[in-house]
Order: sequence, then C-alpha cells, then structure tokens
Amino acid sequence: MADTARRANVVGVGLIGGSIALGLRDAGWHVSGEDLDPAVLALAMDLNVLDAIGVDPDAEITFVATPVSGVAAAVASALATTQGFVTDVGSVKAPIAAAVTDGRFVAGHPMAGSEQDGVAGARPAMFRNATWVLTPTDATSDDAYTAVRQVVRELGAEVVSMDPGQHDAAVARISHVPHLTAATLMVMAGGGTFDDDAVLRLAAGGFRDMTRIAAGHPRIWLDICAENRSSILDGIDDLVAALGEARRIVDRGDRDGLEALLTGARQARVNLPSGIPQGLALCEVRVTMPDRPGELARLTTLAPEVNIYDFEIAHSVEGGRGVAIMVVALDDQPSFAAQLSDAGYRSSMRKLQ
Repeated sequence: MADTARRANVVGVGLIGGSIALGLRDAGWHVSGEDLDPAVLALAMDLNVLDAIGVDPDAEITFVATPVSGVAAAVASALATTQGFVTDVGSVKAPIAAAVTDGRFVAGHPMAGSEQDGVAGARPAMFRNATWVLTPTDATSDDAYTAVRQVVRELGAEVVSMDPGQHDAAVARISHVPHLTAATLMVMAGGGTFDDDAVLRLAAGGFRDMTRIAAGHPRIWLDICAENRSSILDGIDDLVAALGEARRIVDRGDRDGLEALLTGARQARVNLPSGIPQGLALCEVRVTMPDRPGELARLTTLAPEVNIYDFEIAHSVEGGRGVAIMVVALDDQPSFAAQLSDAGYRSSMRKLQ
C-alpha cells in the first residue's frame, strides 16, 4: 500500500525541533530530520522522534530549528532542496526576514520551551495552547502563510501575526531581557562577601520562580543577544531606569509611591492572558505536597474534569515539600477539594477578585 502520510522535514533536532517532529508524528505525518551532530540524529531515531534521517525533497513543509545565527543559511538550503514551504523557529525575526525574500518562506517563533536540553527533552504537546508568532512580509506568498499557519495550528498552537521588527522589540522585553535579568540575579545571589551556600539555601518560593528561566541552555543566548542587540539594549536601559525609580521610592520612604508601584504590577500580572473564559469566577487552591517523584502527576490528574487554568509550585525553604498553587473555577472547588482530601492532601482556598 502506498504511503499517503503528509511529509515534513525538521532541520535541527533539538528540544524545539524534536518537539515539532513528535507533534507532527502524533498527527500522522512522516517526519525526516537533519542535524549537524550525528549522535543527535541517532538518539532521535532511538527515541522515535524521526521516521528517517536526511532532507525529504518531497516534504510539503520544512521547519528550520537551528541556532539563530544559522537560520538564514539553513532556510536557503531548504528552499533549494525542497519544493515545499519553509519556516523557522528562531526567537529573532527581522534579520532573517530581511535575508530571505523567497515567497515560500514564512518566518516564525513558537513562544514555548523548557529547561530541558536537547532532543531527549522533546515532547509532542510542547506547543499545545502556546502562542506561535508568524512574521510574514510583502514577499510572503498567501499560499505559504496559509499552509504554515494550518500546520502550526495542527500542533495545537495559537497563531499571532506580527511585523518582524515589532516582534523583536516585543520579545526583547518579555523574553530576552527577563532572561538576562534572571541570570544576573542568580550570579548576584551566588556572589558577594557573604556565605554563598547559605544564601542559596535560603532561595525558595518567589526567587526560584523568578529565576527559573536562568536554567536554560546558555549557548542559544549568545546568538540571540548578537542578533537582537539593539532591542535588548533598549530594554535593559528601560529596566535600569525603572529600577532607578524604584530605588528612589524606597530611598525616600515613599509608602504611597511604593504601594502604587506594587499595586500596578500586581494588576498587570493578574491581567496577563491565560485562556480563562471571560467572566468566570475563579479561586486559588493551595495544596501542600511532598517533594517526591510522581507526586505532581498524581495531584494534577486527580480530577480530570476540573480545568486548571494556572499552575505553579512554591518550593519550601525547609526542603522536602512544596505548595502547588492552582487556579480553578469557583464552582469546581468543592468537588476538587473533596477529591484532594480523599487522596490525603490538605488544601486551602482563596477566591480571586
């Protein structure tokens, strides 16, 4: 029987490329892959991430998932060796969009990731409910944009279209500068004249959550900072200015100014998009949980009919346990609490305004 599966290529089989491959394979696609490291390709085959090694000239779409500095060359190669559409996943778009003007190319950037490294951390649901930015230009054909958008939606992502330069300015503020800030905070916490180990042992809760992204692989950030230097520098300048103002508020003991700053920040944080239906009454459920393998899966699958709209873990400074913080519909809370209690968990609830 002839092979009727849709065909795709993934160039660069790391965390993101591997997750794209897994997501497409789950949807019934035949996926071929290429990577500069033969060991990565061998591992991808062992993990059933790919169907075949190499570039399939008959693939209808090729995803380029190389480091940002190599995207333009990899896209040019894919356009030359395949007849299908080509897209990329780099987190800087303007230089790539300027370098590649072929109508079959649509620059893109999935706003998803993990602290895991490489293809071993890839998972098929990586992009489910994530935002995937596409940055078409005047050179982009309508067919290319429509096709790439359709495949991205098939991976479970929500598509947002932006101008490449607008994208780069935005991600500098919400991704690139925050990453550098988290890295700087970690260096600051681990340095100084005090006992470093003692300070890091105290780091829990908010500090761990705020600096989580600093655990990402450093190498990709070398390219990002080089390719998006101007927007990142603008963002750092604005951050320094904002911290300077916060310092002045604290220095002069301005309680009203400080309260206004913190209240505004809290309101902005609460209003971040979350996929929560408009007008739904919500509550925050906190559950103390032991720090042991499988506990998180056990906790979050107790009530499959309950939608968990937001989730985070607050680690205890005392070690050995943490607090799961979940946002659920207020109407679902009583039954959820009962199931938690039956499973041996203690929970508390706070209605959200």
